[in-house]
Amino acid sequence: MKIDNNKVVHLTYQLKVDGQIADTATADKPLQFIFGQGYLLPKFEENIAGKQVGDEFEFMLTAEQGYGLVNPAAIIDLPKSAFEIDGVFQADYVQPGRSIPMMSAQGGVVHGTVLSVDKDTVKMDFNHPMAGKDLHFTGKVELVRDATEDELKDGLFGERKSKCSGSCSSCGGGCEDGDCK
Repeated sequence: MKIDNNKVVHLTYQLKVDGQIADTATADKPLQFIFGQGYLLPKFEENIAGKQVGDEFEFMLTAEQGYGLVNPAAIIDLPKSAFEIDGVFQADYVQPGRSIPMMSAQGGVVHGTVLSVDKDTVKMDFNHPMAGKDLHFTGKVELVRDATEDELKDGLFGERKSKCSGSCSSCGGGCEDGDCK
């Protein structure tokens, strides 16, 4: 069976960035996903499309094909007060190199990396950690199978499954078309 849309795929791989191993997926903990559902970078999927169990792969994604170039506008200075709890700056937590989840203006969670801590500000980088990096993948296809109807609806690991549990006690509101409102 070949990798195609709506197939469950298991891959082992090694990702190198700047000649250093940045990530791996092993046979006992493979990368698992439903192909064509937007889980992976489009160019990554393009490079493994049509492969079957046992096929090996090796390819490079440029920064533009991966996580994009570094966007200077995503590097910002925030007031130290944004990192205070009960009026106390969290110096032990806000350290250069640390990734910190923060709330965006739209109410979503975004991760930023602390670049520096100055007298009144904290310089944060909200670019993806792999932005500006070329990605070199090598790996092997371990499994290809048809996704079940439930997997297509709810996601391979239930990540798209409705959060509504009938009475909606899980979300505290009512339900609409099986989802909390």
